Amino acid sequence: MKLYIADLHFGHQSVINFDSRPFANVNEMDRFLIDSWNRRVTKNDQVYIVGDFAYRNEKPFSWYLKRLTGEKHLIIGNHDKKLLKDEQAMGYFASAEYQLEITDNQKHIVLSHFPLAEWSGFFGDVYQIYGHIHNRTDGAFAYMKNLDRALNAGACINNYTPVSFPELVANNQIFRRNRESAR
Repeated sequence: MKLYIADLHFGHQSVINFDSRPFANVNEMDRFLIDSWNRRVTKNDQVYIVGDFAYRNEKPFSWYLKRLTGEKHLIIGNHDKKLLKDEQAMGYFASAEYQLEITDNQKHIVLSHFPLAEWSGFFGDVYQIYGHIHNRTDGAFAYMKNLDRALNAGACINNYTPVSFPELVANNQIFRRNRESAR
């Protein structure tokens, strides 16, 4: 099975306040992220991390990666620069790309950390899975929420767990509806 998640930010204390994450500290967040991942992901699953795996982490990248099951693919985000320089950690990834086109159950998908206004196949039936904006509803979200085939894989809106394509669609619909009703 193919699963998706973005903006994990392992080891990043400040992201807890930035995203209003429900964790007391970075150790609690990291433990929850690892446990949630491993409850969901089997060794045969492919997980697409759509950028920002870890940031300002005190533990080595490989400390996290060796604890996570499944085949991992990195879509490189703006906070992945140090990770890319860590050869040992990068050995845990089956692939690492800035942008990637895949097929998941006959759905054509473009993966990019940054939300794109248009992508290859935009006027056809190709989906985009992105990250970067976390659970923010300003800026890019104002545009992206109107694109049915643009899906935010942010950990915050996907229960901090890698999710399948149908779950990603459902979670994005719920997130959009909740933001509209909060107005």
